[in-house]
Amino acid sequence: MKTTETPASAPVPAESGAGVFGAGSPAGGKPRGKNGKKREGEVLNVFSHGILVIWAIMVVMPLVWAVMTSFKDDSSIFGSPWSLPDRLHFENWARAWSDAHMSDYFLNTVLVVGGSLVGTLVLGSMAAYVLARFEFPGNRFIYYLFIGGMSFPIMLALVPLFYVVNNMGLLNTLHGLILVYIAYSLPFTVFFLTAFFRTLPTTVAEAAFVDGASHTRTFFQIMLPMAKPGLISVGIFNFLGQWNQYMLPTVLNTDPDKHVLTQGLVQLAVSQGYKGDWSGLFAGLVMAMLPVLAAYIIFQRQVVQGLTAGALK
Repeated sequence: MKTTETPASAPVPAESGAGVFGAGSPAGGKPRGKNGKKREGEVLNVFSHGILVIWAIMVVMPLVWAVMTSFKDDSSIFGSPWSLPDRLHFENWARAWSDAHMSDYFLNTVLVVGGSLVGTLVLGSMAAYVLARFEFPGNRFIYYLFIGGMSFPIMLALVPLFYVVNNMGLLNTLHGLILVYIAYSLPFTVFFLTAFFRTLPTTVAEAAFVDGASHTRTFFQIMLPMAKPGLISVGIFNFLGQWNQYMLPTVLNTDPDKHVLTQGLVQLAVSQGYKGDWSGLFAGLVMAMLPVLAAYIIFQRQVVQGLTAGALK
């Protein structure tokens, strides 16, 4: 009987790149290191940093120009708007503070925003805590009502709001404006703090209940200090919105002696057609910006912590 001989396999040329390690081996193919990925990461890093630099220039340059212009005289503002001031004209700030009544507007704004901010945080945190921690009939319905308040345009409520405030005898009063600001800011505050209270541990509150603490004491002495990052974050957002609010005080606060900063700046800008005090206008504008910038710079870290606390927990 004849046996069939197995033919010998043909040798593989060395140039083909397929040796004993196979075609996909590092010895056969081209080596793939981390240089390609590293190069892509460097390009992406440079691109992202470039976008951030451009964005920073777009944001910072108008602020720097406004501050620089507030120390110029009127002739320098129109003659050389991009040059540095020949000297610091502090009389612009003094004139805006006294002659343009920016001091009165500033005091009214501090009273209105301070009172409304405290009321918004206290009432909003209490409502958010109840909605986040307790189950009762109508819980979700009330929560969605607050969310619906965020989507309701304020312009649609100006006319009925005017008549409601007028019938309550609160028109052209600072405390009436405080109550309106609180109602205007509550939907976002409850929405933000409800999600934040849900991230807090429940074991601490349960231990306080076991020790005999009431719901009120547990909220104010235990849960509220734990929610400090969230309170600071939502407080900064409400502060920015209430400080820059113009439409509500224009409709509900027509008394010139009780105008807030935004109304005072508009009145100062309108008077430019007759007086031409542009240096005083820019000085008043910088006065209105400084508290907002200072608040954000001081509480910047707390704002970031409040925004990321829910994700980290």
